Amino acid sequence: MRQIALLCVILLEVALVGSVSAQEPPYVNSLPANPPYYRVRYDGSSEPGTLVYPVSYTVWIPPEIKTLRGLIVHQHGCGEGSCKSGQTGAFDLHWQALAKKHGCALISPVYEQPEKANCQLWCDPRNGSDAAFQKSLTELGAKSSHPELSTVPWALWGHSGGGHWAGGMTLLHPERVAAAWLRSGVPPIAAADGKPPPYPISDAACQVPVMVNLGTKEGVTDKEGRFAGVWPGNEAFFLAMRAKGGLIGVSVDPLSSHDCGNQRYLAMPWFDACLTARLPAKSGDPLKPMSSSDGWIAPLNAGDANVVAPVPATKFAGAVEKSVWLPNESVAMAWTQYVKDSMVTDATPPPAPTNLRVVGNVLTWSAAADLESGLASFIIERDGEFLASVPEQGQGKNPFGRPIFQNLSYSDTPTQPLAEMRFTDTKAAAGKTHQYRIIAVNTVGLKSR
Repeated sequence: MRQIALLCVILLEVALVGSVSAQEPPYVNSLPANPPYYRVRYDGSSEPGTLVYPVSYTVWIPPEIKTLRGLIVHQHGCGEGSCKSGQTGAFDLHWQALAKKHGCALISPVYEQPEKANCQLWCDPRNGSDAAFQKSLTELGAKSSHPELSTVPWALWGHSGGGHWAGGMTLLHPERVAAAWLRSGVPPIAAADGKPPPYPISDAACQVPVMVNLGTKEGVTDKEGRFAGVWPGNEAFFLAMRAKGGLIGVSVDPLSSHDCGNQRYLAMPWFDACLTARLPAKSGDPLKPMSSSDGWIAPLNAGDANVVAPVPATKFAGAVEKSVWLPNESVAMAWTQYVKDSMVTDATPPPAPTNLRVVGNVLTWSAAADLESGLASFIIERDGEFLASVPEQGQGKNPFGRPIFQNLSYSDTPTQPLAEMRFTDTKAAAGKTHQYRIIAVNTVGLKSR
């Protein structure tokens, strides 16, 4: 019980002190929300049971999608820095690639929480953020001419306090959730003094694919650090769900702490598998159940260097209530790599860039991210020979994992200003015609056409 209570304190990342104060200076969304991006913002409320903080929701709608099949939610964690990092969530090319493949929109909420304020007032969806979120979907659906946005299923990703929120939404609305990825944060499922009331675990919630994901330095191998209480709480949530037959797994990043590390390279194939299995062919139809014959299982051995390879669920002979559930064989293989060294492999090259334009000596282009491995950089050729890399160092920056073109923050969102697909050829010969080519490079080094 004490460990679970400790988790609630740690995953908030800030002291839960004081009441709501005036936000100074105000949050400012520096990125415009022009189509295919749309945004709504609500002021905080003092009415009982409503959201006390201002909040904005920015959604990206794939332009070629006529009718949406689902919505991917990328939810930041607690504290002012994490909240502001959510401003770029809907602009992430890698998450957009996942959304586009499955006919989904991509949304990133930004709760305008002051630094020292109580995170529970938004990360517990029962405190008004559930209602505000669903209200935003109706208004964004009207703005984007996609009214189905208010009724489509959700794929939920959350970090820290965002994991608490995503897990809470899963337990509250299991019929709406196609899958949920909880990075370093889970909702309370046991009573603790002075903490929010626990959520009940329903049979319907146990049919939602869930992945509990955290860094090994969050109490798995490092049991004394700042985030040492994360694993005990995550483990309790996992065991409670699994004991009731929940389709839930655990993936421990062997390199990271509370940052997000390389988790997206397992999250992408995991969501891909779950959305492929669960989204209905026709928008508006109910979610499909996961196939009982496709699942793979491995023993729960968090922090053990000797990873036991998963096997088909029909062949697993261990204690099911202490086993990791995985949706299919390909994800099981990726999971095995991830928990060993986080280096999930990829054999497919990224899509080729498009829309290359040259105005004077300035090149601009478009590119979609590789679904498995994202985008690391671009190679520019002039007259058949190498000219430059964009960014200049050859790869973007990321202090928490693989270098990536858009750079990544602590909270798994692009940094500002957003990286541009743009290059100025300062060495082009005046009066001479040149021919240019752009090649995309993903984060495992594979090149596009």
